[in-house]
Amino acid sequence: MPSTTTVIIGAGHCGLAMSRCLTGRSIDHVVLERGQVANSWRTQRWDSLRLLTPNWMTRLPGYAYRGADPDGYLRAPQVAAMLEGYAGASAAPVLTGTTVTSVRAAAGGFVVHTDQGSWRAPTVVLACGAAAVPAVPALARLVPAGIPSLTPAGYRSPAGLPPGGVLVVGASASGVQLADELHRSGRPVTLAAGEHVRMPRTYRGRDILWWLDAAGVLDQRYDQVDDLVRARNVPSMQLVGSPGRTLDLNALSSAGVRLAGRLAGIQDGVAQFSGSLPNVCALADLKLGRLLDTIDAWAGTAGERFAPTAVPRPPLGLDLRSGEISTIVWATGYRPDLSWLHVPVLDRKGRIVHDGGTTASPGLYVIGMPFLRRRKSTLIDGAARDAAELTAHLAGHLDALAGRRERSAS
Repeated sequence: MPSTTTVIIGAGHCGLAMSRCLTGRSIDHVVLERGQVANSWRTQRWDSLRLLTPNWMTRLPGYAYRGADPDGYLRAPQVAAMLEGYAGASAAPVLTGTTVTSVRAAAGGFVVHTDQGSWRAPTVVLACGAAAVPAVPALARLVPAGIPSLTPAGYRSPAGLPPGGVLVVGASASGVQLADELHRSGRPVTLAAGEHVRMPRTYRGRDILWWLDAAGVLDQRYDQVDDLVRARNVPSMQLVGSPGRTLDLNALSSAGVRLAGRLAGIQDGVAQFSGSLPNVCALADLKLGRLLDTIDAWAGTAGERFAPTAVPRPPLGLDLRSGEISTIVWATGYRPDLSWLHVPVLDRKGRIVHDGGTTASPGLYVIGMPFLRRRKSTLIDGAARDAAELTAHLAGHLDALAGRRERSAS
């Protein structure tokens, strides 16, 4: 069985950032990837998708965007090509086409089993991300037969859907973008909106992410927030990768998308929506106002404010058997898939328990989870500092192991 010092699982931006940092400390390692480098960007993205972050924020250890369009937004194939180039330039030791089947604790570390063989290592980094499997609610099984359902991971373009109306469930970044694209294709669209994070694309003449970056909002650390559990479960921002274009519920409603509350149930073929949409929107407006207040306090002057979300009388029910809806898109988020992790670091819901990326099992680390160490941890731009700090911890752990071996041998 081959051995190495560190096994990194996943060759997305987080895994490659860890690889670059480990190389900088001369720590030998291998990166295991079930598909190709940047596999999810190649296989689970719709055709028109762009990054929500402007190109100048595409920064990784030893890499920064140097193209001609710093204020633009990369398309998914461009992200994949960038990461493949980054892996090559970094000489990352990636083994593609290698699916991990189990990780287990063993004497002196861990054994990582794959469909291509096994590895032994004192340290393992889980860089497989928080968005491995679409999180479709259990009530999806109640959808009447004959109405196809899909998730953003399986959606490519409106042309791939049957004719007719679409119910999009979920109003975070993916949900609002798909509702907008499907409506623009000429389809009637109903958007079921629960809790969401309203966000303008630009504020005071600059991209909102410029302000969040400059004011230090994205650098807020996990040990500086009052309710970390809540912070790690905040929905993604309602943004679209298009310069100057705000895509919130006001924009969608004005364009003709029908808004409904959170999908609460399906009974006898009838979709039932929560009546709390006005309250949900009022809360999103309030949080947006607080964020803009934070930016203004940093800037030293007051800026613009946006009109409250206008909530027309939303429907409380929609008969899915009437023929009005021909497709349902479940834009209800993702969850990690750690079914192969056989180390006691998971909670009862199968979520990994960690403290800024370190787990209760010495030598086992995770990167790429929401608010792992900073508010921007899931962004490409957040991987560099998280990876550097976890690498420092990992190196300290290795030094401690070496010290114990020396003492036991003397």
